[in-house]
Amino acid sequence: MPDTVASDTGKLDGLRVAIVLGTVAGGVGKHVRSTARRLAGRGARVLVCGPASAEELFGFAGGGVRFTEIDIADRPRPLSDVKAARRLRTLLGGADVVHAHGLRAGALAVTARARIAPGPLRVSRGGPPLVVTLHNAVITGGRTAAIHGTLERIVARGATRVLGVSPDLEERMRTLGARSVGHAIVPAPPPQAPPGPAVRADLRAELGVGERPLIVTVGRLAEQKGLPTLLDASRAWAGRTPPPLVAIAGDGPLEGELRARIEAEDLPVRLLGRRPDVPGLLAAADIAVVPSVWEGQPLVVQEILRAGRPLVATRVGGIPGMVGAGERPANGGPLLHGPESEAALLVPPGDADALERAVSRVLDDPSLAARLASAAAQRSALLPGEDDAVDQLAALYLELADIRI
Repeated sequence: MPDTVASDTGKLDGLRVAIVLGTVAGGVGKHVRSTARRLAGRGARVLVCGPASAEELFGFAGGGVRFTEIDIADRPRPLSDVKAARRLRTLLGGADVVHAHGLRAGALAVTARARIAPGPLRVSRGGPPLVVTLHNAVITGGRTAAIHGTLERIVARGATRVLGVSPDLEERMRTLGARSVGHAIVPAPPPQAPPGPAVRADLRAELGVGERPLIVTVGRLAEQKGLPTLLDASRAWAGRTPPPLVAIAGDGPLEGELRARIEAEDLPVRLLGRRPDVPGLLAAADIAVVPSVWEGQPLVVQEILRAGRPLVATRVGGIPGMVGAGERPANGGPLLHGPESEAALLVPPGDADALERAVSRVLDDPSLAARLASAAAQRSALLPGEDDAVDQLAALYLELADIRI
């Protein structure tokens, strides 16, 4: 048991928490920075271990949090990975609890605190308990999927507790024999003051929308986000009167490919690049669309719900639970179904026809749009906040470190 003192108010006086992460994107990086600083604010001694690029993007150090650079790449590099695991073994030795974010970081953390013996991977006695949060699923096949599967098995065998951001990730870990699985809370940052009517008018004027419907999508221009399907659907919307404008905010590796297709097919789509004014864009939108192939607890869905916008999204990962579709009540009763309990229209991933029809339904039916907007605003009040996430982690860390709350 560590030499710490904990009170019944969630204090973590002196608890030594080591956080391990690799290359991280916006949502994960912001979540780790927020929770690390809030844990430090409750008295924990927090060390974040990760690549220099992560520190440059998110600035984990500060607010009582220390950062140590360690080279954890976003893909396997055997020699570098061995060095990272050896360095982690030293860094993690003095921790009371280790928390790794992401599959690669989790597997390296397992390796750093484990010994390899004939048969299954065995965790060395006396090592600090390890929590691994899984934020993403693999959406490709071939060699990448095979490597992903190997890392999953390492994490399932070696982690003390695995947290998943969506039910499918949790079930996958149970299937692989993880000893303890739970649900991760990954909230969006606290909302700022909602944009006023002038912001909506100014942004619509900037985009030259006029009286046309404005469809907004926010996300990285990457394979996971399902943007080719959105472009497929936009061909049909171009025939509407007046034709909607589809505005996509974000940047990423598919930008050139998407731009070339928009120009070649003369699609009613505009790439806006990375935008600092997402709340304003959502306020200006008539409907928000999330066409992703897979998502966990996407921050943009939380932002859309807070903005009270009609939402059409894919039925993948954690999205159904976030919008109240097919969610099991705490009392173990039947699944909640029916349009009145849902804050979005959900469609299958990769189905451009279903996406086109769902968006057209909202555009053609003002009462449906109003109901979805109202349900979104109501649903947003049920979303967990950053304090809820830290409460969960504080209770878990104290439990694993065998401290009474």
